Amino acid sequence: MASLPILVIKFGTASITHASGEPDESVIARIAAQVAELHPYYHIVLVSSGAVGAGKNAFPDYKGTLNERKAAAAVGNPLLLNLYARHFDTHGIRIAQSLCERHHFANRLQFLQLKDTYRELWDNHIIPIANENDVVSNLELKFSDNDELATLIATGFDAQTLLISTSVGGLLDSRGDIIPKVPQIDQQILDLVRPDKSSLGLGGMLSKLTYTRLATRMGVRVVFFNMRHPHAIPMALNGQTGTVFSAQEAALSARQKWMGSGSLIAGRLVLDAGAVQAILQRRSLLAVGVKKVKGSFDKMEVIELLDTQNRVVAIARTRHDAAAITTNLTTQNFEIAHADDIVLL
Repeated sequence: MASLPILVIKFGTASITHASGEPDESVIARIAAQVAELHPYYHIVLVSSGAVGAGKNAFPDYKGTLNERKAAAAVGNPLLLNLYARHFDTHGIRIAQSLCERHHFANRLQFLQLKDTYRELWDNHIIPIANENDVVSNLELKFSDNDELATLIATGFDAQTLLISTSVGGLLDSRGDIIPKVPQIDQQILDLVRPDKSSLGLGGMLSKLTYTRLATRMGVRVVFFNMRHPHAIPMALNGQTGTVFSAQEAALSARQKWMGSGSLIAGRLVLDAGAVQAILQRRSLLAVGVKKVKGSFDKMEVIELLDTQNRVVAIARTRHDAAAITTNLTTQNFEIAHADDIVLL
């Protein structure tokens, strides 16, 4: 099958459910119809929330505890997938369920297996619908929300565009109007975020902007849009509705994109100004530029590189464990990470 551009579309809980949390079947029907229009031209992944809302009515005294959410997701996942399957079937399209866990992205081999599985689905004209495997996900290793999951898929699979459906329909300026285009997410853009968040979804606008900044830095164009707008998905794809976040130049290998988005962080190093400048110039990291070692990590694990204000500058795969780095902080030419194993963020 000829290679097609990859399109990831994420639907938050509030964008596909009624106020009660139950799936809005009319929205699911519109999603199926609009995605069917794009299906011949893209390899598509849908990332859909809503399983907990679909299943929570099965529990008379539901209070939203972690175990109740896991149980509600177990009930709601097949109900939600059945809705998608039924409406996509009217367009002659099959869908597949993809329940993901954090280690599927953190482990390079498992990530490549996931990628191969998706390509097999695409080769057979099947659309995967991804969601977190809430039933078994370890609390410490959970995705922060489906914005993160969608970003990991988009960046790791080298997607061209990531569409994120929100109830607001875009990023709002200080007057409450949608900003049509954001060339780059800087502090001025982050300051626009309001502290409120949806009562249905776990993620708020700050979460979306955080992962959108990562996606755009990895070369993925991102669009926030409102699914309740007529022809919402094709219009969002064409930049005719919502907020478009421009992709940044990213000359990164597939392995570097995986490192920058999918790896679990094992520890952190605080760097002096000279070391920060060196890695910004695409040079290797030497021990003499490290001011502090944080955490206990092993050789070949992924760590964050911070400046003296504790801002994340890059991530790197380290050539030495934490103890060896601590012992050799004053050793000349002791290389912690080669330039090819450093990804600027």
